[in-house]
Amino acid sequence: MANYEKATLAGGCFWGMQDLIRKQDGVIDTVVGYTGGTTKDPLYPQVKTGTTGHAESIEILFDPEKLSFERILDFFFQIHDPTTTDRQGNDIGSQYRSAIFYHNEQQRQAALRAVEKYESDQYWGKDIVTEITEATEFYPAEDDHQDYLEKYPEGYTCHFIRSF
Repeated sequence: MANYEKATLAGGCFWGMQDLIRKQDGVIDTVVGYTGGTTKDPLYPQVKTGTTGHAESIEILFDPEKLSFERILDFFFQIHDPTTTDRQGNDIGSQYRSAIFYHNEQQRQAALRAVEKYESDQYWGKDIVTEITEATEFYPAEDDHQDYLEKYPEGYTCHFIRSF
């Protein structure tokens, strides 16, 4: 088996993030779920209240020979607005926050560099509110949330690819 790596990101509703990220060359698998909170084994009805501390997230298994973590971060900053606190589009609440959950020191350093880069005038030109925190337990979301926009192509998403 290849030496795959894991990335965990939150940037609003996980359906739209999964739909765009899964299509990147080098992505092996994606799972949507919940992380960053205090409730053990959370379910969507709990997370959507914003009281569990969890963020709707995506866990990405990727081949670093084809896709670097830095490139994943570049794409992440293109598909969501990292300047809005606890919000993406019509989705409001801490469960929709922007966050990078790093799995090692190299990912933490890459995340810090990415935030600095994307705060520049060339990109967003304002403060990035993306949380950078160590990855904790990731709880896969219920089956009906997995691959949602493949099952329901007309379903809701607030994510799109921005060109800088």
